[in-house]
Amino acid sequence: MEKDKFGAVNNLKHKEKQCLEDQEGYGERLKYRIEGDFCPNCSAKMERALSTTPGIGETAINYATKTVYLPPSMSNQAQRIMETIEPGVKLVLAEPKKSAVSAKSLAGRVKCRIEGEFCPSCSAKMERSLSSTPGFGETTINYAAKTVLLPPEMIQEAQRIMENIEHGVKLVAVENPKDQNSNQKSEGSTVGGKLMRIIVAGILLAIGLIYSSQWHDTSWEFIEYAVFLSAYGLVGYDVLRTAFRNILRGSVFDENFLMVLATIGAISIHQLSEAVGVMLFYSVGEYIQARAVDRSRQSIEALMDIRPDYANIINQLDVVKVDPEDVQIGQCILIRPGEKVPLDGEVLNGNSFLDTSALTGESVPRRVGTGDTVLAGTINQSGVLTVRVTREFADSSVQKILDLVENAGARKANTEKFITTFARYYTPLVVIVALVIAFLPPLIFDGSLNQWLYRALTILVISCPCALVVSIPLGYFGGIGGASKQGILVKGANFLEALTKVRTVVFDKTGTLTQGVFEVVQINPAHGFSENELLEIAATAEVHSCHPIAQSIRDKYGKNVDSSIIRDYQEIGGKGIQVNLSGETVLVGKAALLEEEGIEIIDEPGDRTGTTVYLAVNDRYAGYILISDKLKAGAFAAVQTLNKLGVKTVMLTGDHESVAKSVSEELGIAEFHADLLPEDKVAWLEKLIEESKRHDKGKVAFVGDGINDAPVLTQADIGVAMGGLGSDAAIEAADVVIMEDQPEKLLSAISIARYTKVIIWENIIFAMAIKLGFIVLGAFGAANMWEAVFADVGVALLAILNATRVRNYLTNHTDKTKRKQYTEFSGNSAK
Repeated sequence: MEKDKFGAVNNLKHKEKQCLEDQEGYGERLKYRIEGDFCPNCSAKMERALSTTPGIGETAINYATKTVYLPPSMSNQAQRIMETIEPGVKLVLAEPKKSAVSAKSLAGRVKCRIEGEFCPSCSAKMERSLSSTPGFGETTINYAAKTVLLPPEMIQEAQRIMENIEHGVKLVAVENPKDQNSNQKSEGSTVGGKLMRIIVAGILLAIGLIYSSQWHDTSWEFIEYAVFLSAYGLVGYDVLRTAFRNILRGSVFDENFLMVLATIGAISIHQLSEAVGVMLFYSVGEYIQARAVDRSRQSIEALMDIRPDYANIINQLDVVKVDPEDVQIGQCILIRPGEKVPLDGEVLNGNSFLDTSALTGESVPRRVGTGDTVLAGTINQSGVLTVRVTREFADSSVQKILDLVENAGARKANTEKFITTFARYYTPLVVIVALVIAFLPPLIFDGSLNQWLYRALTILVISCPCALVVSIPLGYFGGIGGASKQGILVKGANFLEALTKVRTVVFDKTGTLTQGVFEVVQINPAHGFSENELLEIAATAEVHSCHPIAQSIRDKYGKNVDSSIIRDYQEIGGKGIQVNLSGETVLVGKAALLEEEGIEIIDEPGDRTGTTVYLAVNDRYAGYILISDKLKAGAFAAVQTLNKLGVKTVMLTGDHESVAKSVSEELGIAEFHADLLPEDKVAWLEKLIEESKRHDKGKVAFVGDGINDAPVLTQADIGVAMGGLGSDAAIEAADVVIMEDQPEKLLSAISIARYTKVIIWENIIFAMAIKLGFIVLGAFGAANMWEAVFADVGVALLAILNATRVRNYLTNHTDKTKRKQYTEFSGNSAK
């Protein structure tokens, strides 16, 4: 077979080179939290500023979680950039240790939480500023979690940049994951101060309205003005300060500017009560919106609350409760019924049932006993277990899962990027429209300048883009977080969005569609060898192999192998083994291995299906061993459902064609390719991807075990690794990790992605329809400023609440009818 078939080898080398280049540009990144209050527009500005700064490169601020990823060396520069845009914001390292999950793309970064209040727009500004500052690189603020990854040495710089954008935000390194909770407490005084100003301003507004009803147009009218202006200054202080600071820096257009322009315009036409009312209700809306985002973030994080609180370490005299991070490898811990398993380890004593649903989404408890492996995050249901710790907490399964989910915010979906870009041009466009409405109609139609100016001010009030900028990342955050609760880890919003476009699913066979538990079912010797002799030769030759087929042969042999007779052991990639046993040359493997040596195979298994291992001794055919494998329980349902949804199914396998044909026919797979070497699988996948692109058939997903299929997982549009529970290789290699060996969970992943997409587009269409409707009403004088600010706040809150429906859908995932309805609706509409 030609090495460059379909250009596979060259393409793979190109991918590897590209991967290394990506690691150089984005590899040394840490997560930082952005502390302080900033709006979505400020977030976008900071994101642009960071992305255009040499040394930082493309950076995404996750406004939903207030986090951003930056190169460690550029954190200080990023802080300066962000602080220039929004004074008061601070970058706080949120990840002091290098995450095993993110080492490939985020190595060296530290997680920081962002304390203080800031809006989605300011989050985007800080994100852009950090990303465009040398030393930070691409950085994403997770607004929903208020966290960001930053290089340790750049935290101070990030703090300065962010504080320039949003005064009052602070970056705090999260040395302990539990410290994340202190974010809420530290922001209490800021929130309380804002709420107090809102209440006092509301009281002053009421006093002003009562006073104006009695003494308006009298000599005491100045008191009315004083009361209204005092209320305006009190409630609008933060908005005014931010808007004027942005103007001085040349960063003009955001929702703060819109509010200031609208309310000062109202004051100029002697509509003081409306100016105060609009600013008051805008501030109330911002306050409620911030609280709604916080509650949504907390509820989503509650879905992922699998981190253990303590460990019972066994000393010589007693049992002491300690933090899981203080336990060392080799120490013994006691796990009582009802307690979470705090660290990965091996059971030394005891028997119990473990609830693994937090990691895998599987509700059936798993029985464990002496010698079994237990993983952190599971719950001990019955007996008392003594466990020897095999991994530190930072390297435990639960910490890797949590890191992966939190770090997913660094990879934005195309929809998020579009909305961020849209918001940049939307605000100045609205201002231009308002100016046209204010000054052009009075020259053409009837009506005073004040009348048309008031209509223009109403348009400015309704035009804030926060509903979109907040709700969309929050929706993706909820989808990723909720999917993790089902045992499905999605490494970014971009991959969640890509799952909605999957139109071809390529399966590996062994360990993916089949159980990978092999059993010898037939031994057929030739040329004078007995069955026992043939089995002994095969078991000895395979003694160093870790492949499940080799293990099944050794298990069948059932005796100790004399490895001292082995010489010149050589594995021939994808074909088998050549070895010298007591001076005799032995070949064990596929038919192709023997055929290359010119050895004729004189018999075949016939109609029996299974994997055939052929043997030759001293260039003479010695017989074959037939090994069978069983299909996984959920494989048939998964393939059939994909077929019904119009998704093309393909199987790639290195097994014999007769075995591949039997499996594909039994499952209903449309296309299969057998007898493939590893490079052949890459070649066929490249061909399928090219065909899909050429005919615009959507994305191609590859589903494998994440260990032997790493090149193919990397090559696919979306690499899905199954059986990732406890497997570092699976978590590292794939874009989506299904923690249990359950093929049907691929359907759940696609269903969750499509439902998330439905929610996000509901928000986009709803928000734009309401805003455009009010712009039209305002232009014709059918809406006033009070109604506009109510509509703006209402749209933002409804969009945020709608985004949390992703969480509710996942919580009630047993509603099969609803899941099927959304899967089929989204699948058909996307075709």
